[in-house]
Amino acid sequence: MIRRKGEGRRSVPKEENKATSRRFYEELFNRGNLDAAEELVISDFVLHDPNIPEQPRGPEGLKRFVAMYRGAFPDIEFTIEDQVAEGENTATRWVARGTQQGELMGIAPTGNRVEVRAFTLHRFSGGKIAEDWAHYYALDVVRQLGIVPDRGWSQGS
Repeated sequence: MIRRKGEGRRSVPKEENKATSRRFYEELFNRGNLDAAEELVISDFVLHDPNIPEQPRGPEGLKRFVAMYRGAFPDIEFTIEDQVAEGENTATRWVARGTQQGELMGIAPTGNRVEVRAFTLHRFSGGKIAEDWAHYYALDVVRQLGIVPDRGWSQGS
């Protein structure tokens, strides 16, 4: 018997997946409700981010990842600008803003305000997020932190 993609899986409406993706940012990052990770992601969740050395795995890895960013940017706020859902995937375009008041991956607090515009793709399984692919311009982030000189290259240029 040949099984088609998605066959035998619980079908979740696209709007539910979009709502779960929104909760991912609102609960975890904006509110700091790390326990929400248990409700939002599957046990073998993987966050794919080429800008961090080790990819967070599972709810516990996600909690550590969020805690790292909230520690560095206690006033962090994510705003969802757009979402599209198709099949088991939800794409979210967002902007995050915050002031670096704590260490971030070896970068001492700068007190600088940062704005990051990004795109994330969430793949769902059984109504929860199975994988997260984050895409943003990391050079622009370190430029805003003052780590590299501003040569007029920014995501807004």
